Amino acid sequence: QVQFVESGGGVVEAGGSLRLSCVASGGTVRSYPTGWYRQAPGKQRELVASIVFGVGTTNYVDSVKGRFTISRDNAKDAVYLQMNSLKPEDSAVYYCNYARVELRAPWGQGTQVTVSS
Repeated sequence: QVQFVESGGGVVEAGGSLRLSCVASGGTVRSYPTGWYRQAPGKQRELVASIVFGVGTTNYVDSVKGRFTISRDNAKDAVYLQMNSLKPEDSAVYYCNYARVELRAPWGQGTQVTVSS
């Protein structure tokens, strides 16, 4: 069974940057469109960015457009999320998983991102 492992979170000041990384064990991130999700306390988990490996097509939720960039490394079978100009409202636990609901694997532990004002 596929398990996603996220890393790279931390505590930064508003305006700062972080780069998150995601690899899959027992599977591959290249098989299907893969996305980064986030869940803040008391809020539903939302898909913030996704990428299709073959063609590199990316999609972003409006709130992160122009600030976040999703990318992939085919050789390392990894997906990244470069987050710039971070805002306090970006604070959340970030997860990666397949972007298609019917293919979604069990959620990993995620990586905490905290942006201080």
